[in-house]
Amino acid sequence: MRRRADVLRFLRPAVLAFGLTAALVSPVLSHSLEEVDRDLRDKEKYFQPVDSDAPGFTLEDADGRAVRLTDLRGKVVVLNFIYTNCPDVCPLHAERIAQIQAMINQTPMKATVEFVTITTDPKRDTGQVLREYGAAHGLDPVNWTFLTAAAGEPEDRTRKIAEAYGLKFTEGGDGMQMHGIVTHVIDQDSRLRARFHGLKFEPVNLVVFVNALTNRTQKPHGHQEPGVWDELKGLF
Repeated sequence: MRRRADVLRFLRPAVLAFGLTAALVSPVLSHSLEEVDRDLRDKEKYFQPVDSDAPGFTLEDADGRAVRLTDLRGKVVVLNFIYTNCPDVCPLHAERIAQIQAMINQTPMKATVEFVTITTDPKRDTGQVLREYGAAHGLDPVNWTFLTAAAGEPEDRTRKIAEAYGLKFTEGGDGMQMHGIVTHVIDQDSRLRARFHGLKFEPVNLVVFVNALTNRTQKPHGHQEPGVWDELKGLF
């Protein structure tokens, strides 16, 4: 039994990568948005379904280029807020986003999903700091952007954007900020469709939700047999 467990631990990344590609490469195998939404309501306690206009923003990337939420229309956006001086949960959140990105980028969704991280400390988080932070935590710039406030804007500019998304960052001493952890999912029409709270949600559940958004024209299948993801998760 121990040898079998060791083998499963060794094979887990490869099996997951294969499963992601096999399950998501063909829309036929993808569950509809309605099915996934219903399933996650029952099984993922950190999932909060939403259906409202996503608060807009105009910010700058690490190279000083203006980026608007409307510029990302046509893509599913995975959005989170952190600040690079955060000593504890922010690095863990960045690494969770990197894990999700790596899973998505093994599939055709790579071309249709954009990851956006907004810093809530624009004064300290310069373009160079942001680039180094992303590299240090394994974020792939091919479809990931770090955003900050433009020069001359109020220091709380991005904290107010976070608050518009329902997440409050409160300044404390020594540059620290008290805050929660939320990963937001925005659809191709700039509508906020989900919040995944904290860091204990299953990354695969967010990936499946994103996949359903990219194939949201599908209708529920009505089948009773376990789906591909049920079988994959059963391996682990």
